[in-house]
Amino acid sequence: MSQRIAFAASRADVAQTARAALVTRYGDVPPDEADVVVALGGDGFMLQTLHATQHLRAPVYGMNRGTIGFLMNAYSETDLRERLAAAEEAIINPLSMLATRADGSTVQALAINEVSLLRSGPQAAKLRITIDNRLRMAELVCDGALVSTPAGSTAYNYSAHGPILPIGSEVLALTAMSAFRPRRWRGALLPKTAVVRFDVLEAEKRPVMAEADAKSVLEVVSVEIRSEPSVAHHILFDPGHGLEERLINEQFT
Repeated sequence: MSQRIAFAASRADVAQTARAALVTRYGDVPPDEADVVVALGGDGFMLQTLHATQHLRAPVYGMNRGTIGFLMNAYSETDLRERLAAAEEAIINPLSMLATRADGSTVQALAINEVSLLRSGPQAAKLRITIDNRLRMAELVCDGALVSTPAGSTAYNYSAHGPILPIGSEVLALTAMSAFRPRRWRGALLPKTAVVRFDVLEAEKRPVMAEADAKSVLEVVSVEIRSEPSVAHHILFDPGHGLEERLINEQFT
C-alpha cells in the first residue's frame, strides 16, 4: 500500500520548485491525512515543520533544499517511496520553556534544539542558576547561556563550545556564552530529568531575552527549562545517516 505523502516547503524558490516537481510525481494530501510529511528546506524549516506537526501521527522526512541540512536527507526526485520505506526513525523530546517577564506575564514555548538566554543591552548579563531547586551558581556574568538537547547539541550549543551529545545519552548540555565570571566557565552536563532555572540579576540595568528555537521573549526576569517527555517528534533518516551517526561523525570533522 502506497504511503500518503504531505509535502511542505520553505518559501525559497528552490524549495518551492522541488515541491512542485514532487507533488506532480507522487501526489499530495493534507498533513492530517498523511502517513508521512516530507519537508523541503533547511534545518530552520525542518524545526518549523516539526513544531507544526507535533500533534499528528505522521513522522517527518526532510530533504535538503536549504543551507546546512543537518536534520535533512539528500534531495532527489526519484525513488522517494523506496527511501521512505527504508528510512530509520529517531524520536526526540523537546525542551519546555517557561519565561517570566518583568511585567509579571509568562510565556511558554517548546524548543527542539535549545533554550537560550542572551543579553539584550550593552552590558553583560548576570544570571543565577538553580537546578532541581538547588542553587548551583550564585552569579554567572556572561553574554548568555543555553540548555541544549542532544539533537540540538551541534547547533548553537556547539558554536558556543558546548559538547556534542550522543542522541541516546539522556543528558542535557548547559553551556555559557563568553563567560566572564567564573572566568571561561563553559557549563555542565545535566540529567535529562533536571529542571534548570535562570534568574536574571539586575534585570533593569542588564536586560536579557530568551529564545526557544525561533520564539523570542524580551525582558525576562526568570526562565525555567525542562525536558518535555509528553511531546515526541518522529524524524526519518536514510539508513546509515541517522542522528546518532551524524552526531558521532560531527566530532571528527
